[in-house]
Amino acid sequence: MVKAKKQPHDDIYARIAVSSFHGVGVRAIRPIPKGTLVFAGETERVAWVDRSKVKRLPAHIRSLYDDFGMVSGDKLGVPRTFNMLSVGWYVNHSDEPNLVAGEDGRFRALRRIATGEELTADYRTFADEPLPFRPRPASRRSKRR
Repeated sequence: MVKAKKQPHDDIYARIAVSSFHGVGVRAIRPIPKGTLVFAGETERVAWVDRSKVKRLPAHIRSLYDDFGMVSGDKLGVPRTFNMLSVGWYVNHSDEPNLVAGEDGRFRALRRIATGEELTADYRTFADEPLPFRPRPASRRSKRR
């Protein structure tokens, strides 16, 4: 028996889209079963940069670290190059998330996620300091899909 060749769309559950939380986010393009590794195939490694070095960068460059950096002590975890941001880097924060980051830093579905639903994670579960922003209450968010 010949095994079917893996296609570029296999294991793809989401794409970058308009966010109800903050500008750009990630939405499900098909149902996602509970426990699914949502961004399977991502092999992107994280670069850890000293926050003191980031503070000395020009504001337009520093904003990349502010927007995408994962906080761990005196370091920020970011993609090895900002030109290679994969879909997972666009997941927005929610106090009621549908994704969780495992010990390996990869997102899994906390529950079944419907097509069109925005994918979110609780940033506080992988940052060791208070959020650098104030989340908007759920009642003020639009339900765009």
